Amino acid sequence: MNESTETTGNFAEMFESSLARMDKLKPGQAVKTAIVSISKDTVFLELSGKSEGVLDLAEVTDSDGKPTVAEGDVITAYYLDSKGGVPRFTVRIAGESAKNEMIENAFRNEIPVEGVVEKEIKGGFEVKIGGTRAFCPFSQMGGKRGEQAESPVGKHLTFKVIEYKDGGRSVTVSNRAILEEERRAQREEQKAALEEGMVITGKVVSLQKFGAFVEINGLQALLPISEISRSRVEKVEDALSVGQEVEVKIIRLDWQNDRITLSRKSLEADPWDAVAEKYAKGTKHEGTVSRVAAFGAFVTLEPGIDGLLHVSEISGGVQHGEAKNEVKSGDKITVVIKDVDLRARKISLRSVSSFEQDKAAQSYLNSKDDGETYNPFAALLKKK
Repeated sequence: MNESTETTGNFAEMFESSLARMDKLKPGQAVKTAIVSISKDTVFLELSGKSEGVLDLAEVTDSDGKPTVAEGDVITAYYLDSKGGVPRFTVRIAGESAKNEMIENAFRNEIPVEGVVEKEIKGGFEVKIGGTRAFCPFSQMGGKRGEQAESPVGKHLTFKVIEYKDGGRSVTVSNRAILEEERRAQREEQKAALEEGMVITGKVVSLQKFGAFVEINGLQALLPISEISRSRVEKVEDALSVGQEVEVKIIRLDWQNDRITLSRKSLEADPWDAVAEKYAKGTKHEGTVSRVAAFGAFVTLEPGIDGLLHVSEISGGVQHGEAKNEVKSGDKITVVIKDVDLRARKISLRSVSSFEQDKAAQSYLNSKDDGETYNPFAALLKKK
């Protein structure tokens, strides 16, 4: 026997040995294997030696029909049967493969099963998996409470068999368990991909009074109302809309509680960087009253820069609780910078009339004779 004949014989022995091992596989048995190649409708899986298994490509495509796997990827597949000497695998039990034996294996080996939600019944839903009817309780349908936006009846969904009794006459399934496993897998992927301080683009998926939920890489993160803009945001819907793409910064990752917090404000230029130069003490500025409180009025000098016009500084001798009678939100007014505290990010304002009155008084004091009593009205008359 020459070397070529010997080599051919070895390959044949390995192939037969491999097929023998495949014969020992039981329906539902899990196999961790690499993808050898992908054809138009089939995924070829590496088993051992020269042996390959096959998987329907449709099982690993997204909603747009694009494959979610690539050559070289390692996946977990479940043995179905062998046809023409070729082992067939699945990533979920569905259709003709969903026989009682396979559903029992799915229960014992935690294999996902695919079924159609047929109708709503007492306590939950009736689900048809191949020729088997299963029960999915209300509590096990959909994601977290409040996430089930519409009825699942008529939909093809993936489930986990959580109870198998009486030879398949009593089968209970959970859709929520599948969704939670997907979330956990996504979270593990995102742990490696995301980090605090990262800037990322996401899509606004819902608006709430306290902020907006933004989808980033398949996960939902919170953009609090206080982090939407450096300008004051009263209503989230005035600044954002569902479906809008936004660039945000990740300011907190709390994997333990599944919370991601975002900021849009931190990506905007900080107007306080120029406050000392633009708003020097004693300078006049135009502003808009943004909010009125018992102790005074907040005046917006520019987006992100508000100053407080204390009730005692509002013209007309306003007393506590009466500021709303003198100014209202939306009023355009001229104010004078009284003081700037950069560290606390606070600006104190004065009304122009109060400022002018003090200037007149100071001018009068500088010009009056020694011993003369100060009269504010005389100071104003003298100014005129």
